[in-house]
Amino acid sequence: MASPTQIAYRTQKGINLVDAAPVYEQVPGFHSVIIVDASVGHVISTLPAHNVYELGFSPLGSFIITWQRPSKDENGDAVKNLKVWRIIEGGGTQRSDEHNVIGKFVQKSQTGWNLQYTYDEQYCARVVSNEVQFYQSGDLGTVWNKLRVEGVSDFAISPGKNHSIAVFVPERKGLPAAVKVFNVPSFEAPISQKNFFKGDKVQLKWNDQGTSLVVLAQTEVDRSGKSYYGETTLYLLSANGEFDSRIDLDKDGPIHDVTWSPNSKEFGVVYGYMPAKTTLFSTRATATHSFALGPRNTILFSPHGRFVLVAGFGNLAGQMDIYDLEKDFLKICTIEASNASVCEWSPDGKHILTATTSPRLRVDNGVRIWHVGGGLMYNEDLQELHHVIWRPQSTGMHPLNDPLHPMPTPHASALAYLGTVKTPSKPAGAYRPPGARGQVTPLAFKREDEGGAAYVSNGSFSLGSGVNGFGKSKRREIPGAEAVTEDSSSAPAAADPEENLSKAAQKNKKKREAKKAKDAAEKAAGLVPATDGVAHSSKVSPSPGRSPERRDLKGHERNGSRENSSDLRPRSRPARKDKPKGNGNPGVTQPMLIDTANGGLSQPKANSAPSEAPELTVTSPVSGGTPQDKKIRALLKKLRAIDDLKMRRAGGEKLEGTQIKKMETEDVIRRELEGLGWND
Repeated sequence: MASPTQIAYRTQKGINLVDAAPVYEQVPGFHSVIIVDASVGHVISTLPAHNVYELGFSPLGSFIITWQRPSKDENGDAVKNLKVWRIIEGGGTQRSDEHNVIGKFVQKSQTGWNLQYTYDEQYCARVVSNEVQFYQSGDLGTVWNKLRVEGVSDFAISPGKNHSIAVFVPERKGLPAAVKVFNVPSFEAPISQKNFFKGDKVQLKWNDQGTSLVVLAQTEVDRSGKSYYGETTLYLLSANGEFDSRIDLDKDGPIHDVTWSPNSKEFGVVYGYMPAKTTLFSTRATATHSFALGPRNTILFSPHGRFVLVAGFGNLAGQMDIYDLEKDFLKICTIEASNASVCEWSPDGKHILTATTSPRLRVDNGVRIWHVGGGLMYNEDLQELHHVIWRPQSTGMHPLNDPLHPMPTPHASALAYLGTVKTPSKPAGAYRPPGARGQVTPLAFKREDEGGAAYVSNGSFSLGSGVNGFGKSKRREIPGAEAVTEDSSSAPAAADPEENLSKAAQKNKKKREAKKAKDAAEKAAGLVPATDGVAHSSKVSPSPGRSPERRDLKGHERNGSRENSSDLRPRSRPARKDKPKGNGNPGVTQPMLIDTANGGLSQPKANSAPSEAPELTVTSPVSGGTPQDKKIRALLKKLRAIDDLKMRRAGGEKLEGTQIKKMETEDVIRRELEGLGWND
């Protein structure tokens, strides 16, 4: 019988070890202050370390590395808080307070705190200012070799039998960022190198054989304004320098996840605006298969490489799609793992671990184990779960055989949990306002994987009325009357714009037209203000709370000093009169004239009554001209828009496909203008 898989988790009260399928039992005698043999629970060693925040093992399990919070001693010197311990005691030569410690370092940053080992634990390395220092694993007191690279900020040692190291140098002083690959210990010149811009930080991902490297580069700020989280680009390098290339992705948007397959021959990428696209690539950056679009941001291969999991966690719903790569990418099932913050394949390749951890969520914390066929096998609810992980085991200990048959029996905890899950009475869907219920969903409101239009970050959708828009028709519906069907073929080419206005809008429009007509009548009657500033006439005030006389006085008061304006201010407010005197035209209010010579107000003479105003028609200023002039203006407007697009492209802005097509119509527009008789 193969050894059972195991998981270890840490809560607020302690650390526990659990045997997974098929027994699902806790291993006795396991505590957080000692090192134990996880298979039987026997104590191996005890570490006299306190306030340990990070812990890690070497590839073969010979060493354990701990990181403690930085502090200072009595002399004010930094305490060496990064320690490397030998798990099996090496003898009694060490002092009791340095039990099994083979190396100590000062490591202030928690980011990238751990040492990196070669696959055989022959060497280990850590980065310091402008260099990567190498040590022999058994002797951490002496630097074995140094890789000097100016500005190095990150590195990654390959896991394969070839001892290779990749280092990253970010952009600085106008120089591009660079990823360089060296052979250990030949550090004279890189065997592979890739220079690129838009690289403030990177993720260096080696395949299991150490023959190829995927570089996920990211900037802190997206200068195009399309994303709050910076730009992402993807590059592929071979360890021997034969191949390097940027990976072109066919969907706009960020790169969510990149993962190598255990066979080291392909890797998967999840990219693009939601719904995201998931594609598998070969080691030559050639796309081999694309999965269906969906709200996904995670891809994980099973340890044997037969299955692939494509899921959406974080702010997504937590759905996990399982595909069988050996059966022509057949989709096996979809698992609902809401609120999951941890997801890992078991070493046997048949189970999937999901967990909700704190502090991301402080409620509903717990561990769940699913079978690859979709069934829930184990459930345990915990208080403030901080971390959970599978015990590392080789795939040779767990032959895959037929993982889907037979289906194992779920644990009692899984059956109890499934009994408490309520089945929704009706399928949940997106909220629809009352006016949109029972209608076809517009394409603009559908996701791309549901048949909708592709998302454009800097574009906008125009939602018009019709079969593709929400809302009822503007035609009034009378209850009980026959429904009137509209024939689109007999509809007029242009509808009256007043039909689309509300009653209040129509009323306001009539008021504006009446005011324009009255103003035009006043101008035609000769009541235009003089340009020399001697006399000022007032039009009918739109505000009923102030008479024209007081408004003219206020305007004159702003132009003069305070002393002069006090003389012009009337002592009493003139009474409003419904009908003007001395004027036969009831439609025009008699103006008050300001006599600057006498410093007072005067009424116009009776014999100076204006002549009868001619009948005028108010027209819009943009409606004039012949149809040919209108067409010329429209074509010139298109040319100005094309010139603006040319300037934007010359400035380095990336244009959309529709904008480029618009620029290609310039010659057609100019020929059409020449046909209308227009020349530059």
